[in-house]
Amino acid sequence: MKKNYLFLLLFVLIVNTVQAQEETSSVAKNQFKINAILLPGFVYEHGFSAKNTLYSEVSIGVGYRHDGFYNESTWYFVPRINEQFRHYYNLEKRAAKGKRTAYNSGNFVALYGTYNFQSISTNKLFNEYCPSVTIAPVWGFQRTYKGKFNLDLNLGAGVNVDQFDTEFALIANFSLGWVIGK
Repeated sequence: MKKNYLFLLLFVLIVNTVQAQEETSSVAKNQFKINAILLPGFVYEHGFSAKNTLYSEVSIGVGYRHDGFYNESTWYFVPRINEQFRHYYNLEKRAAKGKRTAYNSGNFVALYGTYNFQSISTNKLFNEYCPSVTIAPVWGFQRTYKGKFNLDLNLGAGVNVDQFDTEFALIANFSLGWVIGK
């Protein structure tokens, strides 16, 4: 009977140690993600300190345009690169409350920069989508749930620059995907 209690005690200690290692209050050193819903793409997030990461994403943006003159509509697809310097500011608070912090589950502020390439699908009745750069400060959160399902949202306001214009831009990025790897 004493062996069973000793075995149970060791098992509980091992499980708590494994969970404590998973739920740390620092960001993951290397994290890969596939965004399969909404904006399909690939993400690599590199943690270079306990709270800071460089988030790099390659994806396809989707847009829709309607031309009243020709009374026609078209969809367009734009390859894009998104870079963010993220600072996760509430990891300790989440860990203290027993909330999940694994896979960079936390709130962040970031410097956001994206480059939208020329559209890979065009319609001659519409103006071609020209390449542009957007830079903005953003606030966001990322949550990774059991099964490594990932939700990422960031919002902000900044500047969009293309060959014709420099204009104010609202930023709203929402992605659903899965963390791959460990």
